[in-house]
Amino acid sequence: MKKTLIFASIHFSIAFSVAYALTGDLIIGSLVALLEPMVNTVAFYLHEKVWSRRTSNHSLQWLTKMKTVSFASVHFAVAFGVIYLLTGDLLVGGIMALLEPTLNTIAYYFHEQNWQRKERALILCHQHA
Repeated sequence: MKKTLIFASIHFSIAFSVAYALTGDLIIGSLVALLEPMVNTVAFYLHEKVWSRRTSNHSLQWLTKMKTVSFASVHFAVAFGVIYLLTGDLLVGGIMALLEPTLNTIAYYFHEQNWQRKERALILCHQHA
């Protein structure tokens, strides 16, 4: 759950920044920044649960890339849906759905790499103890 909460805070920051920059409207920017990350946080949690059940002999690098692509697909769909419902504008919904998830997907990739690095360090620490 800690991993999810950390990513949620990153996601909120990016969502607010992009929404406000594109709309210039503090209220819509704030609503987008609150609702879209909340829905995506639930999607992220479910995404992690699905991926945690997956056993693979592939490298962690491959797994990180596959998880990133998978999460990006979910994120684009959620972003467009939430933003379109709030603005009623297909163009704004489309632009937001491209920009915000793209930035969050990049953040997710580095978040995932950092998290895996911490998990490997903990495993090594326990093996040497």
